Amino acid sequence: MPYQFLEGLTMADIAFEATGKTPEEMFISSANAMTCTQLQDVRELGTKEKKEIVLNAPDMEKLLHDFLSELIFLKDAELLLFREYDLKFTKSGAGLELNAVMKGERIDPKKHHLLVDVKAVSWHKFKVEERDGAWKAVVIIDV
Repeated sequence: MPYQFLEGLTMADIAFEATGKTPEEMFISSANAMTCTQLQDVRELGTKEKKEIVLNAPDMEKLLHDFLSELIFLKDAELLLFREYDLKFTKSGAGLELNAVMKGERIDPKKHHLLVDVKAVSWHKFKVEERDGAWKAVVIIDV
């Protein structure tokens, strides 16, 4: 589930490309990339807290945007960051449903070496595509 940071795509924000063999892998790669922008070492992050969410969207692109936005909301509202994800996609009447079980822990400045604060997921150049049996997302996050 690799990802790479993209240089020169944006001046003040952080851009990344996340890939996976499945949508689940691509979503997890995207979440991991976003977490790695916030923490110096994601291995510092424990898995004491468990959170379950359900999201619905008309397509995979909107669903990924909503998922990453929800992770930012949980960071801001509950001080939670995650490092383990169990994701399941199903078709729903309105498109797609994502059931996610995530494990992480509350931010502790004494334990976690924080880098930047992620504020939002931008729609600018946001893209999700499936090509040749692989999934790819291009994401810019506001910091």
